Amino acid sequence: MSTASPVIELDQVSLSRDGVQVLTELSLRLDQSRIGLIGHNGSGKSSLVRLLNGLLPSDTGRVSVHGQDPGRGPEAMAATVGFIFQNPDHQLIFPTVIEELTFGLRNQGCSVSGATEQALALLRAHGHEDWAERPVHSLSEGQKQLVCIFAVLLLEPGLLILDEPFSALDLPTRFRLLELLHGLPQQILMISHELDTLADFDRLIWLEDGRVRADGTPDTVLSAYQADARERARSLRLGRMQPQASEA
Repeated sequence: MSTASPVIELDQVSLSRDGVQVLTELSLRLDQSRIGLIGHNGSGKSSLVRLLNGLLPSDTGRVSVHGQDPGRGPEAMAATVGFIFQNPDHQLIFPTVIEELTFGLRNQGCSVSGATEQALALLRAHGHEDWAERPVHSLSEGQKQLVCIFAVLLLEPGLLILDEPFSALDLPTRFRLLELLHGLPQQILMISHELDTLADFDRLIWLEDGRVRADGTPDTVLSAYQADARERARSLRLGRMQPQASEA
């Protein structure tokens, strides 16, 4: 794993996509171990995390992730940032588990035998060595998500980013994966609408319209976020109940 300081820094970062302003002069210093990112759809969450591994370039401002410049692109950042997508089928590309797990290592110059040995050791450590030759398509959604996490962990990144990793999982599987994540040494930045999964995090950031609406501990940020959501729902409900003006 990288020995660089586990700090993410954004300084006056702005980003537009397809002519729409997504992030506006965003400045953050993230040095906690477990950081959650919340916000309503379209608030800029996914765009923000894609800046951090080089999938998107910022229009203006400076971004630094563990001392690295994401502007070098996702391949250059693979040893620093591991990214877990919401849908594992968007990440899995090989027919068997062992092929999926060894791909990243081989892409970094590891031999076939060395990559296979490391992948089997990781599966064995988590009690899943029997998965090695299983077809990926035969796995459950939770098992696929776990394979995605294993594939990233083999590269030993300092930062693990997860974008809605629990959305398709049942409650027991969600708890098992959350327990695994909390036991990892990596810094974790996670987007989630499953607010209960963020209750034990060190820090939560609430994005709204590409800016920070609130930033603090889960107990304070979550209560404000939930109150805002209830008020939005109430306003929408009242708006629907308003009688329409009669035509002249």
